[in-house]
Amino acid sequence: MGRINYKYKKCIHGVAAVEFAIITPVFMLMLLGIIAYGVFFGAANSVQQLAANSARAAMGGLDIEERQALVDSYVETYLSKDGLLVDDHLTVVVEPHDDDGTLLSVRVAYDARELPVWNLYAGLPLPQKIIERNALIRTGGS
Repeated sequence: MGRINYKYKKCIHGVAAVEFAIITPVFMLMLLGIIAYGVFFGAANSVQQLAANSARAAMGGLDIEERQALVDSYVETYLSKDGLLVDDHLTVVVEPHDDDGTLLSVRVAYDARELPVWNLYAGLPLPQKIIERNALIRTGGS
């Protein structure tokens, strides 16, 4: 039998390459997860801002139909500037609040199924697929 060559036992050439090969996939998965969740949180923030600003836009109307038209016009302008939300996935409803006749409710729902967060590993805790936000504003009156 041949002798075992022990000179490779203490050799450290290539250690960095092996460590890089082990760490890189884990790091890339974490980085892609951070980006995907960041896009989702950005969309959720955009929906919240859209609800709040739509409620402010609705204040100028005299009745529900006019308020809905003002909100629809604002949403169209907002979506042209935002770039993160898609019009086909968005629903904006203006209605009187149930409890008080002087309050106006603006409900915004966004179907977030096409965001990249849903392409992540299924074992991760994923957020809701529909982002819903609500804004109330006082319309005045007695």
